Amino acid sequence: MLVSFEHVTFGYVGVPVVRDVSFAIHEKERVGFLGGNGEGKTTILKLLTGELTPDEGNIIRKSGLSLGYLEQSGGFTSEATVYGAMEELFEEDRQLIARLRATEADMVTADEEQMRVLSARAESLNKRIAARDSYHYDVRIRTVLGGMGFERLYDQKVSTMSGGERTKLKLCRLLLEEPELLVLDEPTNHLDTSTLFWLEDYLSSYKGALLVVSHDRYFLDRLTTRTLELENGTLTSYKGNYSKYRVLREEKRKEEERLYEKQCEEIAKLQDFVDRHIVRATSASAAQSRVKQLERMERLEKPVPPKRPPRFCFSFEEQPYECVMRAEHFDLAVDGKTLLNDASFVLMRGQKCALLGDNGTGKSTLLKFLLSGDNRVRLGRYVHIAYYDQENAQLNPTDRVLDAFWGKYRGLSQTDARGILAQAGLDADDVQKTVGELSGGLKAKLALAMLEAEHGNVLVLDEPTNHLDLPAREALESALREFTGTVLFVSHDRRFTEAVADRVVLIENETLLPFDGGYQEFLNRKKEPPKKQAAEEKKPTEGYRSKEDRAREAQRRNRVRAIETELAALEAEDAALREELASCGRDYVRAQQITERQAEIAARSEQLYDEYGTLI
Repeated sequence: MLVSFEHVTFGYVGVPVVRDVSFAIHEKERVGFLGGNGEGKTTILKLLTGELTPDEGNIIRKSGLSLGYLEQSGGFTSEATVYGAMEELFEEDRQLIARLRATEADMVTADEEQMRVLSARAESLNKRIAARDSYHYDVRIRTVLGGMGFERLYDQKVSTMSGGERTKLKLCRLLLEEPELLVLDEPTNHLDTSTLFWLEDYLSSYKGALLVVSHDRYFLDRLTTRTLELENGTLTSYKGNYSKYRVLREEKRKEEERLYEKQCEEIAKLQDFVDRHIVRATSASAAQSRVKQLERMERLEKPVPPKRPPRFCFSFEEQPYECVMRAEHFDLAVDGKTLLNDASFVLMRGQKCALLGDNGTGKSTLLKFLLSGDNRVRLGRYVHIAYYDQENAQLNPTDRVLDAFWGKYRGLSQTDARGILAQAGLDADDVQKTVGELSGGLKAKLALAMLEAEHGNVLVLDEPTNHLDLPAREALESALREFTGTVLFVSHDRRFTEAVADRVVLIENETLLPFDGGYQEFLNRKKEPPKKQAAEEKKPTEGYRSKEDRAREAQRRNRVRAIETELAALEAEDAALREELASCGRDYVRAQQITERQAEIAARSEQLYDEYGTLI
């Protein structure tokens, strides 16, 4: 066991946030942690890490537990470079290697007595280096930084980076530190799809335990084997990942309702018998027996009904022509950086198109270009576009919520306006607040309610799931699947993309690459080996690499394999030399030959590792 909560209660200003919480996390467990906005997930995490102390109950931690915690906005700060900040974690490894090199150098000119001491020291250092895998620390750093998208930023100072990039660097350090318990609060924020897949693969083989708070259902399904849910201050544990949790939670609620209703029926029958027979002399004793039975009965609490998820319904009044949007042979650049070169984009009526690409490739910029009124973009007749901006820039933070909504859609009665807001998840108290007082999730729901009232026949959505909790995401998915109009959207939520999209357009290498079919078909085609893509290779618009690119990739893979083979041979030779050195006794000539060869092996290995790091 790594951490155990025993009947923990905690509150602010005397108001409990979590009540009588008990759970444990064991070694190598994979735990997902769910709960609505404001339920107290962050409070639980801070109690777990020791930042907060419980009002009641106990928190027991394994002695010497190493714990790593990634906060949502917990960016890493340093004046070092990106690579230097990671290399700091391996200072002991660097010192061990340097001491071994110095020892080996001293052995070249050592006499008999010195050789005995130096040989023992070298053997001890080699054992410590092997146990820590010190020679591979550079490869580990390059693997993590490359996977997280920093392969071209090694020399950039951390202090010059954005908040999102610093949060990613904090995660990089945690992955390299490898704590026994890794606590991740929304780790998929700021990550593009390719980085998400890499992180999932990396964490799937992580040696320690994981506790993950995330709205990414793919991420939870791939990594977790148990799910904790915090609802109304009470924590419940379910076996299985997110998909299994949903099934078990529904079964549990139905069982609780069945038992409660059964007990109510039993109480009603007993009370009815008492009421009819308590005054009769012949049956009074039987009635008293029922009274005692009622008094002894442990009354079940009425199950709290689940919070009703928001509902969205998108509709329009008039169908557009078949071709909704067309832009041909256009370039797109921002601040001198080319994003797209000679690109073309076509959107047809009824399509639900996902726009995918790594961070910085220009997805949001492309959406804004298509909506800009630029004469290179032709819209079909009767097209009415409704746009969702991920920044919600159209909302004035000083406006009252009801005024922000109703003021724009005066054709609605106030009752209808309140009804649409209520369906979106904004209650009577929320609509009286200013927009600036709303949480990120409620602000997103307000923007979606306004999108609904727009009655657009073409919906353009830029990261609509940001800030939404899982029930709201699923409600939005359902509404967009039922929508009979056209949808163009950008989203990092893979489950959302899979549920909604019937077409994918990928931005890659300054090109738009269309894929007909849903998200899974897109993934399958991206994973196909080159031989299956041969029929498509002559069509650059289909997203496949050129012959020259494939040749370069084959050369890279061959070189990587050659380096790995040579490194394995060098390591085997070095191990054999260490054994020979330990047993060569007074043969100082041979000992000198061995140490010289070991120095050559070390130098060659460093060269190979440097080259290896540039190739992987």
